[in-house]
Amino acid sequence: MKEKLIVLLLASASFIGLNAQVKGQALGVRLGYGGEVSYQHPLSSQNRIEGDLGFYYDHGFNLAGVYQWVFDLSELSPGFNWYVGLGPQIGSWHNQDNKDYDGLALGIVGQIGIEFNFNIPLQLSLDYRPGWYVLPSSYGGAWDGIALGVRYNF
Repeated sequence: MKEKLIVLLLASASFIGLNAQVKGQALGVRLGYGGEVSYQHPLSSQNRIEGDLGFYYDHGFNLAGVYQWVFDLSELSPGFNWYVGLGPQIGSWHNQDNKDYDGLALGIVGQIGIEFNFNIPLQLSLDYRPGWYVLPSSYGGAWDGIALGVRYNF
């Protein structure tokens, strides 16, 4: 079901003629289950790469790189955008109850969210990110989460 949703969103995004304005680089945090340091780098006025390094309490870390397509929602209010993305992830988790989850794993993430860019160099976002660890297959499979992002634009 999640894969179908991501494919549908990416396909519909390719038909939308709205142009967003990616406002340069941004650095901040994503707060959800744990905390992530988040960096966004523009590639064009409608595309960017987001890199997130997350630390999850006593369980481990995750590094994700997401290519994002950004779309304008200025009809709501100037500064609103929505975005979808896809990219690789690498993570290491430690589970005290199940030693099968120890070690390094590779996977893929999807992302969909909404953001607001203020007239000051501040960006707030709310997004949903499902992920799947594919190597090794015994690592834990799928996960997902919602996060609030707070970033400084420069």
